Amino acid sequence: MKGSEQPRKRFIDYPRRGRGGLRRWLPSWRQQLGATAVGAAGLAGLFAFGYAQVGIPDENDDARQEATVYYWADGSQMVSEGAVNRQNVTLAQVPDSVEHAVIAAENASFYSDSGVSFPGIARAAVNMVKGQDAQGGSTITQQYVKNTYLSQDRTLKRKVKEFFIALKLDNRKTKQEILQGYLNTSYFGRHSFGIQAAADAYYGIPAERLDPSRGAALAALLKGAEQYDPALSEANRRRTVARWKWILDREVETGLMSREERARYTKYPEPRRPTTPTSQKGQTGYLVDAAKKYLRSRTGLTDRDLARGGYRVHTTFEKDKVALLEKAVADERRRSIDPKKRAADTHVEFGAASVRPRDGAIVALYGGADATKHFANNADTAGVPAGSAFKPFVLAAALRSGATPARADIAVPFPHPPGPHPSESSPAETADPALPDLYEGLVSSAHQPFVAAGRRLGLKAVRDLALDAGLRKESLARPEPTFPLGTSTPSAIRLAGAYSLFGNDGRRTEPYSVTKVVRDGEPLPGLTPPKPRRVLAPEAAHGIDGALSAFARKTLPREITAKLPYGITAGGTGPRDRMRSCWFIGNDGAPGGGLTTAVTVFRTEPGTPQLLPMKGVGGDHRFGNGIPPRIWGAYATGAQK
Repeated sequence: MKGSEQPRKRFIDYPRRGRGGLRRWLPSWRQQLGATAVGAAGLAGLFAFGYAQVGIPDENDDARQEATVYYWADGSQMVSEGAVNRQNVTLAQVPDSVEHAVIAAENASFYSDSGVSFPGIARAAVNMVKGQDAQGGSTITQQYVKNTYLSQDRTLKRKVKEFFIALKLDNRKTKQEILQGYLNTSYFGRHSFGIQAAADAYYGIPAERLDPSRGAALAALLKGAEQYDPALSEANRRRTVARWKWILDREVETGLMSREERARYTKYPEPRRPTTPTSQKGQTGYLVDAAKKYLRSRTGLTDRDLARGGYRVHTTFEKDKVALLEKAVADERRRSIDPKKRAADTHVEFGAASVRPRDGAIVALYGGADATKHFANNADTAGVPAGSAFKPFVLAAALRSGATPARADIAVPFPHPPGPHPSESSPAETADPALPDLYEGLVSSAHQPFVAAGRRLGLKAVRDLALDAGLRKESLARPEPTFPLGTSTPSAIRLAGAYSLFGNDGRRTEPYSVTKVVRDGEPLPGLTPPKPRRVLAPEAAHGIDGALSAFARKTLPREITAKLPYGITAGGTGPRDRMRSCWFIGNDGAPGGGLTTAVTVFRTEPGTPQLLPMKGVGGDHRFGNGIPPRIWGAYATGAQK
């Protein structure tokens, strides 16, 4: 009978039959267990699906970009050049104490966790539901994934991707590789990505020189430089000092630092004031320009290669000497040049280069007032005639051709004869009548002996000597009768390098500005320092050196020579030069070969191909020839100090 049929059993007994009130709506323990199992299986399925679907993408462009960094001769950073101020380092180049500070601050369980933070992803989900940014605590691995493989978007989708990629990455890379990548990609503020750039931006040192206190200070910035860079506000400073203390204490708590060592760090290590790391102002742009030019000639690297970043360029430039040379020019400009008073003082330009004769290293340049405003590098420009500064090469060609004292017009020079200081009387009044004309002409800037020497020797012999001395073929003038008088236009770098052979026993070394270039930890080949080679016999070089010593005594004021006790040799233009430039090239005679420095002054107007006349420049009736020796003297005396 139908009335006696039992009710059909349901697949899920819910609401529960035979129960009344609230119990009817409470699941049984079997139902609860089943629901939990189904939910767990569903989550596991979703996890497996997500893990399978999310792969490790290629690194983003920002993570691959690095700056090309130029260093001073002492190893300190000069400037970084590139869209991203980053210089990758290996973990071996980062002190353990810095690693400990970062781990203590960001992820104390880094070496034991699976690369992800479940509470972090949960917080992101909750924030997303609330309509807030999907952000929360992340492991170092997750932060590395965000920096390297993903965008900086604060969304739940990005957070989920970050979670799965971090899990996979933790299985594929070692913890050391992940920590190294994190330290190289994290942003520390002040336009610096990575620990190396940050160490320079905040403390002016490479990462390998960071101590535990500075390491903790930089680790504090990882929480957000806009809130923790102490230079931005007093509130920032309070926050960062408090976090610095907390990080050091946290290192003790996690066993990464002893209490005894922690007790030594009681004073916050104040960072230096912010600077613009990619600034090319002042002389920096000219120095970088010279280094690039040298690299192009020796390695084949192009400006485009360097712009891609990742190169560490170590130069020969000495910071203190560059500053001295810049100051010497600036002081003389203020002293002598006044365009408001004299029309001849308009469009006056200065250039200078200082070379170490024993090895050819360029230690200083002056390329102009400011590389961001005056783009031509006056230290490396070919367009300014050398005038009488070229004459020592004519004398050198005569000596190399075998000239002897018996031929008065092309003879071996002798030391300057005893008697009154040459500045107190004319050369003709003090000279020994037996002195050769070339020697006397070099001291007095006379022209005729050198024109005659060019005829006797042949202009090709003079030209060949100039090339062997290091002057560029493209800067040498046409072989005309006036060629020995300095119609050629070598740069200050080239003249300083060429003059070095006279005080270096007749040997010359190619001027160079880069000692090494490193990329990805490996030095580039082809950058061994140039080797010296002989151009003149030692006796010939010593003789020319004696003539240049006489020229120096004649040209330089006594207050300068008195400050340089080792003996000065110099060449340059003189009152008989009427060319549109003036020069002084001198060696300060310091032990070890001293420095040979070339200084030039000329006038050039933008849009005008020819140089402007020098007559009256600085109010000097000698066509401005007194200006370069004063600049040289100020620099040389400062350099010897």
